[in-house]
Amino acid sequence: MGQVGRAVPPRVAAAERAASARGFTKSCLPEVGRLLALAVAAKPGGVVAESGTGAGVGTAWLHSGLGPGARLFTVERDEELARRVAGDYADDERVSVLTGDWRLLERHAPFDVFFCDGGGKRDDPQAVIDLLAPGGLLLLDDFTPSPEWPPRFEGEVDELRVFYLTHPDLDATEVLTSPAGSVVIGARRARR
Repeated sequence: MGQVGRAVPPRVAAAERAASARGFTKSCLPEVGRLLALAVAAKPGGVVAESGTGAGVGTAWLHSGLGPGARLFTVERDEELARRVAGDYADDERVSVLTGDWRLLERHAPFDVFFCDGGGKRDDPQAVIDLLAPGGLLLLDDFTPSPEWPPRFEGEVDELRVFYLTHPDLDATEVLTSPAGSVVIGARRARR
């Protein structure tokens, strides 16, 4: 049986082409993108956030899972990138592209899905968790797989990864998305 390629949503393909044309090399991988789409599809009427819009590839993957009643808020510091991505979604009132610091997302919280790919992930991880609704999903990519516990990066204990994987408000795990990359996924526990 021949190999069949998996369909890529049209907005994702367009965002990938635009990123390539702009020389933007930090877009999320398709394996991560499919995970984002799945998380959003699991929350069909949810409020979704993305920190670090970039050229809009992750945004497009998130958008591909949005239900009719869902909302997507994405924030990007680079004004030019934010303006271009906002233009890509001018036809969809469910999508809001914010320009500035990641904390602009706070006014739209709590989130049912939060793809924290930019600000917050490293500089204020507790605030990131605090933006999740009970049962909300947090996705963090760009980790390097580690077979050890505690996980290590460049010979040192990866304190950031340990923080998310052991946080008392999260049920979290790490998923290998490529031989060189993994994603930490956590669900916010309901308050006891």
